[in-house]
This record gives sequence, C-alpha cells and structure tokens, in this order.
Amino acid sequence: MTNNNLLGLRKIRRALISVSDKKGIVDFALELRQFGVEIISTGGTARVLREAGIDVRDVAELTGFPEMMDGRVKTLHPKIHGALLGVRDNPEHQAAMGEHGIEPIDLVVINLYPFEETIRRDNVTIAEAIEQIDIGGPAMIRSAAKNFHDVAVIVTPAHYRMVQDELNANEGALSLETRSGLARLAFLHTAKYDRAIVSYLDLALATADERDQFQELPQNVFLTCKKQLDLRYGENPHQQAALYIGEESGGVARAELLGGKEMSYNNYVDADAAWQLVCDFEETACAIIKHTNPAGVGLGVTTDEAYRKALATDPVSAFGGIVAFNRIVDEDAAGALTEIFTEVVIAPNFEKAALEILRSKKNLRVLRTTGWKADESLEYKQISGGLLVQTRDTHKLGRHELRVVSQRQPTEEEIRALVFAWTVCKHTKSNAIVYARAGQTVGVGAGQMSRVDSVKIGAMRAQLPLRGSVLASDAFFPFRDGIDEAAKHGITAVIQPGGSMRDAEVIAAADDHGLAMVFTGIRHFKH
Repeated sequence: MTNNNLLGLRKIRRALISVSDKKGIVDFALELRQFGVEIISTGGTARVLREAGIDVRDVAELTGFPEMMDGRVKTLHPKIHGALLGVRDNPEHQAAMGEHGIEPIDLVVINLYPFEETIRRDNVTIAEAIEQIDIGGPAMIRSAAKNFHDVAVIVTPAHYRMVQDELNANEGALSLETRSGLARLAFLHTAKYDRAIVSYLDLALATADERDQFQELPQNVFLTCKKQLDLRYGENPHQQAALYIGEESGGVARAELLGGKEMSYNNYVDADAAWQLVCDFEETACAIIKHTNPAGVGLGVTTDEAYRKALATDPVSAFGGIVAFNRIVDEDAAGALTEIFTEVVIAPNFEKAALEILRSKKNLRVLRTTGWKADESLEYKQISGGLLVQTRDTHKLGRHELRVVSQRQPTEEEIRALVFAWTVCKHTKSNAIVYARAGQTVGVGAGQMSRVDSVKIGAMRAQLPLRGSVLASDAFFPFRDGIDEAAKHGITAVIQPGGSMRDAEVIAAADDHGLAMVFTGIRHFKH
C-alpha cells in the first residue's frame, strides 16, 4: 500500500482555471471533474468550459466582486490569494480562512496573457502591448508556487498529461515531489515573462537617443539556460562542467550525438568553432580544427574533395582534430576521415553508408546539427565581475568592398583565393595569418603576440607549396616586415583591412615585391 504521508499526497478538491491558450483545457477539466473537483474560472475560459458541458463556478461569485476595469481586476482578492497561500497545517491560517469564508484552492491552471506573441506583431502599439501585461496571472502563479507544500500550479498545456497520469495513479491526489517540481517551473515561467516585459519596455519607452543605443545592445541582459547534461569535466580534469542550452534553435549545443563517446567540454568548444567556420561558406566546405583554430580548410564539389583539401594543409595537426562539414557527408569522405584519429565529426547529416562507417569507430563522436544562423543572438564573454556583450561578427566580404591599393591588379584566381583566405582568417585567433589558394588553405599562423611571427609560423607549418599562394591578415600590418617575410615564400597577393599609420610603407613593400594588395576596410580580430 502506498504511504501517502511519505509521498506528501494532497487531494485536489478545488481548482482555479484561467488560460489564454485553450488547447487541451476541456479534456483536462473533464479529467478533473471525474475526481469530483470543483472548478472555478474566469471570463473566456469559463465560457469555453461551459460550452463543453462542464460545471464552472465564476470567480466573481467566489469573491463577491465582478470583473472590472476591462478585466484588469478579477482575481486580485483575499478569497483567491488566501485560498492559495493558506497553509493547511497551520491552525492560525486555517482559523483566518474559516473566519473570512475562504475556501482552499488546491490547483491553479494558468496561461499568462500572450505578451511575447503580441510584441512580435508588426506595428503593435505600446498601448496594445501594455494591455497584454498580465497582473493577476503571475500573482496567482507565485502564490500557488510559494505554497507548493499544499497547492499545485500548472503554467503550460505541456504538463496536463503528466498531471492527469498522476491523478489517475493516486485517486485524484498529487505528490509533494510533483508539486515542488511544478513550482520551480512556475517561478521560471514568471521570471521569463517579466524579462520579456523589461526588454520590450527598455526599448519602447526609451528616448530617441537611448533607442539608438539599445537597438542592438539592450539596456538589461537576461540569460536563461537549462542544464542539458553534466560533462565529465571542464577544460581540465579538476574542473567541473555541464552543458546548458539556451532558447535558440539549432547550433552545436542542440546537436544530436549519433555515435561515439560522450562529448567533452573541449569537444564542444572546438566543434562550435569548426561549425561556425563552415557555415560561413556557400560552397561545400570542410574545416579541421585544433584548439579552436583551423588546421586546414577546403572547398570541393563533394565532401570527400573538401575533406582531402583540408587534410592536405596540415595532416600532422589534423590528428585528434574536430572535423566539420556544411553538407551531408558522403561515403567517400567518411572512409577518408576514419583513416586518421579524429575526435569529432559534425555535419547537417550523413549518408546511410557514411554513418555506418563512422559508427564503426567507437571513439569517434558523430554529431548532427542544423538550423544555426550567425545573426540570431548576441555574444557574451564573462570577465570578473561582469559580462562583455557584442553583436556577432556576421560580416561577409563582398567583392565590391575590395579596394586595390597596389600597382598590380589581382587576377580573378587571386581574388577567389583572397576571399577564401579572408573567410578562414575571420575564424582564426589573432594575430591571424592565413596562406591559401582558391578553396584550400596552405598554412595558418594563429594567436601570436606579433604579426610578423604569425607570418613566419604560417609559412613554417605549411605542408603544401607556398609559392603562388595568397595571404590574408585579420588586421593591418603595422610595419612592412610582415610583407617582406611573406614575399620570401613566393606569395602573389595580400588581403588585409588597411588603416595603419604606415599603410604607405606597407603598400610600397607590396609594390617592391610585385604583389597585388587589397584592403577590406574591416577587421576580424578573434580573441
């Protein structure tokens, strides 16, 4: 026999239902009535339930006050909140409820006014938005959730089935575990609701000058993420870590693990870097990442061709790397990929034969992810005591933005190579230097304290011939030494933002070596 005291079971005898989303509410109310639950309701909800043949008691009848002020005031009454907040095991609370004729309410089912849906509409006015700020709903949700020891609260139709199943299992009662879980969800729900209101009013009520400032970067930042899974450890074994997911759809955080071991903290960081890089290309692309920097990037007609080009850049560094594709991975690419040790492969999808090959490597993590767009949200970086917030670097270079500053004009082949190198450079840690040909990296120098050192390291790491390649730099050359060094290796063209005090000196160096040089006018630092 079930020990009701241990479970903290509470019989549901009276429920208050007031929902803006009527989906599933009739079936749920019918289920409650089977257990003899008295239903109290308001306005439109009461009408829908009555039309379905369900007996409903009006809130106005309970409180003795009619709905007023266009429905702004209907549930803000001691006979509602006393019924929710009264502690059943507290004699003083029970005496007060008896003295004032307050009947306990055991279950609250509430959907808040659709504020977020309203403000997403085109041309919605501030007045229309304000009328969708729910007052009574959040108050009742919070009252019920505070008193979860005695009262249950449901804030979304998604929870109806779970509650119905437990009512059926416990002859019309709910456990303390369920009530406390629903309370946590309820407080999260009202917190997110208030956040949406604050974010809207920050912009809607701002002055003209403030509005210009808040358009991209809001006055207040709220982050709500839910723990998806615990990770074995963080960057290092002595650090704890977990994956939390936000409200955005798609992306690496929501990727489906199709095969291999569980993902680690570092796997997620590197996989995200690889995925963001390949998403910047319209053509079929493959990127091999080590420690968030590209070891090789290739474009091809097929994923196999793209992978082989990326691998040829630096096959030594590719060992233990993370591989990303922006297209469905074919069987040939999968076969080539398993020839060396790889930690993770991530793509929108995989051919059936390709997936079988990849799954045969039990330690290879196979991720499928879709739906991410670089302009969907802000970027955050934690510093001690706060956050740095910025818009994402979503700039994609157009040919019309290229400004040739050298005496020699770049060829069509060089332009294709320069644009490709520039895109890879955007995803490489500063100071970033990328040697490339059209559709294939040749050498990468990343994360150095001096730009000329990155030029040297990129050349040193090159496994493919440097002669005839082009060079991309994520920021301007402060001196001509970087150009002089690169020219030693036989490059033919350079792409860089420009803007240095010594631009004339740097351009002269390009002319001295017969190089084509183009300025982009935009920088791509990545720290």
